[in-house]
Amino acid sequence: MTRKFPNRLLRALVTVLSLFAFTLSTHAAEPNHLTAAYPESLERIDGNWLVWRDGTRMVLDDGKGPKSFTAWLDDPDIKDMLLLPYPAGIGPAEPPPESDPGRARNKDFFDKMYGDCRKGEVKPKLVAIRWLPKKANQQLLVTAVNGVAKRLEAISDELDRLPREFDKYLAPAGGTYNCRLIAGTDRVSAHGYGIAIDIAVSPSDYWRWGGGASGRKSHPIAYRNRIPLEIVHIFERHGFIWGGRWYHYDTMHFEYRPELLPPMVPHEAQAPGPEK
Repeated sequence: MTRKFPNRLLRALVTVLSLFAFTLSTHAAEPNHLTAAYPESLERIDGNWLVWRDGTRMVLDDGKGPKSFTAWLDDPDIKDMLLLPYPAGIGPAEPPPESDPGRARNKDFFDKMYGDCRKGEVKPKLVAIRWLPKKANQQLLVTAVNGVAKRLEAISDELDRLPREFDKYLAPAGGTYNCRLIAGTDRVSAHGYGIAIDIAVSPSDYWRWGGGASGRKSHPIAYRNRIPLEIVHIFERHGFIWGGRWYHYDTMHFEYRPELLPPMVPHEAQAPGPEK
């Protein structure tokens, strides 16, 4: 006679296996990845301090110890931003529960790097780029800090050369700069720093749109994604992480976070052919 496992045990087993596979395929970023990713702004790591080139010092570890998922999102220190490994370049993979690498953003770090949009500090640094000039020719505003605008232009050029079957996922883009709060929070969105883009909305999925997506453990979020990985990998090669790698998924969303990724391709690199 065979026995059926209770659903909760099956879910627990799937979660453990997912976390194990996720850990094998990734590695957490280290503080020195920050200085490598932002060499124009950051000078060095000095013990528990991140030293900026203008002499500013920021604490890496706030000493509060392990945080709940909510505290990790709402009040992360700089080390918390690097805590979860981002699975760059891998194939389809459903994120483990409460695995949202890159969603934690230390406000002081990002305000200093890009400005506080609520104080009007971001707009003077924005530049206009043409998104998919051959296919859509849409104007978007992106920050020039850290070469983000140049990176997005390089991405746009690569995406513009993809076959037509990819067009519906890319245009019209949902937007870039927008000084707004993240839905359901009091935290400024990555869009408020001019470092994020939402690609086409209609073929995208967002965790809050799904039924039962409360985010509570008693109501697991059912993962959904329709964005081809060919698109994702192009963004990742240029320093952008993808919201589709999050348990609280946002598959239209990409943001510039090179500290979580392998070294980027140079601006002038030739684009590879479409992935098979």
